[in-house]
Order: sequence, then C-alpha cells, then structure tokens
Amino acid sequence: MKPPHVSLSAIARDCLRGVSLIVAIVAGAAAAPAAGPLTLWYERPAAQWVEALPVGNGRLGAMVFGGIEQERLQLNEDTLWAGGPYHAANPEARAALPEVRRLIAAGEYRAAQDLVQAKFMAVPMRQMPYQTIGDLLVTMGGSETAQNYRRELDLDTAVARTEFQMGNTVHVREVFASAVDQVIVVRLSAREAQQPDRPARISFSLGFQSRQDAGISVDGGATLVLRGVNGGAENIPGALTFEARARVLTEGGSIRASAGQLHVDGASSATILIAAATSFRRYDDVSGDPAALTTATLARAGAKTFDALRADHVSDHQRLFRRVAIDLGRNPAAEALPTDARVRQSPQVDDPGLAALYFQYGRYLLIGSSRPGTQPANLQGLWNDHLYPPWGSKYTININTEMNYWPAEVTNLAECTEPLFGMIRDLSQTGARMAKDHYGAPGWVTHHNTDLWRAAGPIDGPFWGMWPTGGAWLSLHLWEHYRFSGDREFLAQAYPLMRGAAEFFLATLVEEPKHRWLVTSPSISPENAHHDGVSITAGPTMDNQILRDLFTACIDSAGLLGTDAEFSAKLVAARDRLPPNQIGAQGQLMEWLEDWDAGAPEQQHRHVSHLYGFYPSSQITLRGTPDLARAVKTTLEARGDISTGWAIAWRLNLWARLQDGNRTHRILRALLGPERTYPNLFDAHPPFQIDGNLGGAAGIAEMLLQSHVPATVGGASGEKDRVFEIELLPALPDAWPTGSVSGLRARGGFEVAITWKDGRLVAADLHAPKGGRALLRYGAMTRELILKPGTSFTWDGK
Repeated sequence: MKPPHVSLSAIARDCLRGVSLIVAIVAGAAAAPAAGPLTLWYERPAAQWVEALPVGNGRLGAMVFGGIEQERLQLNEDTLWAGGPYHAANPEARAALPEVRRLIAAGEYRAAQDLVQAKFMAVPMRQMPYQTIGDLLVTMGGSETAQNYRRELDLDTAVARTEFQMGNTVHVREVFASAVDQVIVVRLSAREAQQPDRPARISFSLGFQSRQDAGISVDGGATLVLRGVNGGAENIPGALTFEARARVLTEGGSIRASAGQLHVDGASSATILIAAATSFRRYDDVSGDPAALTTATLARAGAKTFDALRADHVSDHQRLFRRVAIDLGRNPAAEALPTDARVRQSPQVDDPGLAALYFQYGRYLLIGSSRPGTQPANLQGLWNDHLYPPWGSKYTININTEMNYWPAEVTNLAECTEPLFGMIRDLSQTGARMAKDHYGAPGWVTHHNTDLWRAAGPIDGPFWGMWPTGGAWLSLHLWEHYRFSGDREFLAQAYPLMRGAAEFFLATLVEEPKHRWLVTSPSISPENAHHDGVSITAGPTMDNQILRDLFTACIDSAGLLGTDAEFSAKLVAARDRLPPNQIGAQGQLMEWLEDWDAGAPEQQHRHVSHLYGFYPSSQITLRGTPDLARAVKTTLEARGDISTGWAIAWRLNLWARLQDGNRTHRILRALLGPERTYPNLFDAHPPFQIDGNLGGAAGIAEMLLQSHVPATVGGASGEKDRVFEIELLPALPDAWPTGSVSGLRARGGFEVAITWKDGRLVAADLHAPKGGRALLRYGAMTRELILKPGTSFTWDGK
C-alpha cells in the first residue's frame, strides 16, 4: 500500500515543536562545548530543510534534522530520477536549420528565434527531474523538556551528531554515509547524565514515508523495506524500480513489527543500516535488481560492528579530506557562536574562520556528492527533498555543472571528477545522435542541460536552450585534468571525446559575412538578451573562447600522443578564423560580435559568459593581454558584485584573477552573508544550488594560488614542455594578514603549501611527485625551477 503523503509544512511543525522545548530552557542550559574549526554546530533542531545537515557517500545522501521527539532523515539515491531512456530529437529540426541561419545572417533575430521555437527545440522540451526517495523517521516520544541540546556536523570525520538531555538521560545520535560499505549508518545510544559511563535504555519506532509510488513492508522482523517505481514526466513514462531498506541491529531490548513500522524497546544502543538502489545501470539500461543489491549490501555491512563501520568510513573520508589544511586567521568571539549566528553576523563582523570553514565545507560537499562510480554532482549536489525540484535539479551545463568541478583539481580532489568524465562519455554517444538528427553533422553535441538519461537536445525554449556549446565546455575538464596530473594514459582515453566535440564544430561553423570569421549559428550568450526578449545570434564571445580552447586542447593532445596530424591541421586553420576577443565603445569586453552591450536589457545580468576567457580559461591574462584584462574589469564593474549565489561565486573567481584581494574579499563576504548562505551553509541562489558552495571554495583557493598562465623555462616550447607560472598569494586580502594553506595543487602536477605573516610570504613549499618545471611568482619576484620526481623546493619569495 502506498504510504500516506505528509507535507513538509507538517514536518516543519514537528521540528518546531522540538525547538520550543529548547527555547523554554535555553537560559538554564549548560555552556556548549567549544567547536573545532571544522565543525558546523547549532543549538536547536532544524526547522526547515536548509537547516538540516547533509551526509553523503557520492551515491546515497541524507539530510539530518536532529529532531528531539522525532529524527527525520530525508533520503536520496543518485539514480532516482523521473522517466526512462529517451531520445529528444525533433524530426523537423534538420530541415529548419538553413532557414534559421539565413534569418540570423540577415539580422532577423526575432524571426530566427521564433523559428527555432517552432521547429528546432527538443521533443519533449523539458528534461527529467531528480527526485527524493522519501524520509526515514525515528520517533522517540517522551514528554520531558530537553536540555543541553547540540547538533553538529564534523567535516573532518563526516559524521553528523545530535545530543540532548531529557530528565536524567543523555541521548546521542550519530549519522554518516559510508562509501566503503555503501550504507547510511545511524547510531542511537543513551547514558545516564549523572553517571556518564553507565548506559541508559532507549525505545523508538522506525518508519518510512514517501511521496513516490511505493509500499512499505517488513522483512525478517528487523528490516523495513520501501519498494516502488518512479514516475513519468513530460510524457516520458517511468521505467525504474527502486528499493530502500533499513535494518535495525540492537544491543539488548526487543524489536517488533506492526503497521509497517519497527518498534524497539529497552535497548542499550541501536544501529540502523540504510541501503538504497534503483534498477538503473546506465542511460539506456534499466535492468538492474535493486532488491538483490540492497539485500547484499545490508548483509555485508551487517557483518561488521558499528565501530568498524565508523572507523572504515572515517579513514576513507579523511584520505581525501585531509589532503588540504587551511588557516585564514581566527576570531575567537565569532567562533564561539553557533554556525547560523556566524552567518547572520558575517556581513558586519570579520570572521576569517568562517571563510575557511566554507572552503572546507565545499570540499566536503564535493566528496559527499561525487565519487568514482556515482553520478556527477547535480544542481543540488546529491541532496533534494522534492519530486519536482527547482530546475529539475538537473545538470545545467552552461555554467553550473562546470562550476561544481572548479575546486576538484586545485583542492586536491581529482578522483571526484570521475563521475563527470563518465557523463561526458555517455553524452558523446547520445550527443552523436543529436548531432546527426538536428544538424546532419559528425561528432557530438550537447546543449545547455542534461539529465540522468543523457538527453542532449535544446530545451526550455530558444532564449535559454539554443546553446550548442555545452559539450565542448564539459570536454575541457578532461584537458584540465591532464594539465594538473600529466597522466598520458588518461589523455589517450580522453582525446577521442574532445576530438568528437571538436569534429562537430568543424562541420557546423558557418562563415560570418562581415569579417569572414567562422562562427556558431544558431547560438546564444547563455540566457542573456541582446535585444528585448531575443538572445538568438551567431558567434557569441563565449562560444569563440570555448572553441579556441577546445581546438587548442585537441591540437596539443594529438601532438602529445603522436596522432591525428591531418585533423590537427584542420583545427589550426579553423582556430585562426574564430572571432577575436573585442573591446567595445564603453571599454568593456564585448559579449556578442556586435557592440550591443550598452543597449542590452539587463545591464547587471547574472551570467558573465563572455568572461569565460579570463576565468576559468586563461586566454586573457593580466600580464599577457593587459588591454583585454582591463576590458574584463570594466565589464565586471558594470555587472556589479551582487547577484545570485553562483553568480557571486563566479565574480569571486574573476576578481581573484584580477588580483584585487580586498575587492575579492568583499564579494566573498556577500556570498557568506545570510542573503546568499543558508543556516547549514548551503548556497542560496535562492533557492539552494550547490554550485555557489563549490564555486566559492574554488574562489578562495584562487585568492591563494594561481597556476593558469603558461610560461617558458629553460627553453621549453610546445605543450609537451609547457610549464605554468605558479603564483603565490595573488589576491591576499588585508583581512587575512596571517595564515597558511597546504595541499593545494597547481597545473604541472605540483602540490603547494604556503605560509604568510603580516601580509607577506614566509615560505612556500613546492612538491613535485612526478618532477617537472615551474616558474614561481610572488609579486614582482620570480624563480625558475626544474625538479626531479619526488623532490621539493622551499622559497621565501626573495
């Protein structure tokens, strides 16, 4: 039987009822223990979803509310989406393409946009949403007032903990999502308040609730099973089955089942193991067996003690998380406050520890939402409590998905990029069908969004979706991974994917009549109108920059691999005919081929797409192209600092590249304030999008270390010998006069540790696991290096 629907407002009321218990006694509560620099902590349960604390193992996620009478774990499994395999080609698209291009060339942009709407958009014109499994509820009951309440998330151990006292009993809950054992683990225990070494007894009921088409049963007397099917969307029928299992293991006490729930009575402790899976195997195969998967997973995890589960989880998490340490300074008075209070006061109070916490939280979220073998981090990473979330919680690849992975390489989480690369491989297949059906072209193409089913067509409407360059931008993450790792075997596997993306554009670029440049047509500058209500155009600046990078990456890769000389020659010829970056009448970097910027309807648009060439690319640099860099600054001044959460994060990175530390810090404070950061530190677009968190983490790293500028050392030339300037503290603000960071990575395969005091470099340690060349830069000082494998170099900037 399908379980009853329970609204989020009702759940919020339950949580608020718990809050009232605390408020009544807060004046008499014992002082909270000091929180470490890597801990988020709170004095009351979460009253809403953006106050709950996330745990995740890349595939399974939970939001932990920390309720008193009832604990709510909102659950996700990363392959539970609506719909099933589908191909969204429009049968009229290919025939309409020549007329669309003719209208664009004639300057009839609105007519071209109308024709794209009528004939070229994907069918269906919306993609599938990512969805929640539902909730696991642990109901404790009790009528006594709670005291000494505290809930926290320790980023170092990736364990969420709730503790409070009722009467003479102290209740403790721990929750973590184990990547080792592929389960979410909940530990419930209690002790006597006056005799902390003496266990107390606990009793609770356990139940699932879900808005999916699902039923609940009991298996074997101690396991709850939620079994269901996903729903359809946009006339695409649901094709998945799914299952979630919660197994209870107790020390002492008894377990009984009734009415689709488990009831535990008189246990000294209990461990709940949660497994979940769907029948998804890949975008065109839904033949998996979730019952077999979850049963086997629980059998393996259930054979281990709680201590072993926890120890293995912590060790696995710390293997990634502890690679980077950061200290930006301390404000003890601010750090003594709960995390939500720190966020509220951050616009007025200097709290460098909050910036460091936010940086590490970004790394924590990427570890929790993107692990080898999982799906990539989507718009909300892994965590979503809706069946139809904002923007479908899909993969928006005109900025947001790319931003999710900006911190991966530089903050030493390269393994977390593997799911992104897996999605690119899938899209090279679905995108090849789209290239043929819509454009009659070889290679592969993906537009501005995709989903679990790797849909590749233009969606939502031409104003937003008629952007063919999403796959090209994604492909450049492959090249960046090589630049950070120097892994030639990886490059050999990645090159065909980049080549396929480039092949599509070689076949589809058209000649622009005025300058005879080669341009994309039709396209847009993502989501921005050049005239009222019209975005369709040819050759927007961002496209030209992305294709210049893509063609160069393919040319250099082919040279490194000793292959494809004829194809590389074609790319060189096409690259030479791409439109250059242009400076407009206002001194700005032009967003389109024509100088339309001054008349564009939204002068402070959230997207700054044409600044891609400055960040994340390095086509424009302060010293290499100073006139264009000034044009970037002029554009940023006009666009303003305050925007949506992710857009502020992009501006943060751009101003860091401009090496204005204090302006960058001002933008960071806006990002960390309560208008753009929720109490649990989730980024507020609003609503929640994880890209702002991850882009913010990348921006903090960019303030401390940059390695994007190619340099020549010892006669090196060509990509096989290319080295990069490794610039130390390029955007250090006055607010962080003393601090340190270790474990950051620079292009060329180096690990970097930096210490500074009174605003000056004290020491930088450069470690070269594979050896290599580098040009170190600090201010006006430079130092050329050639390091042997496994060696290090320490420099004081003098």
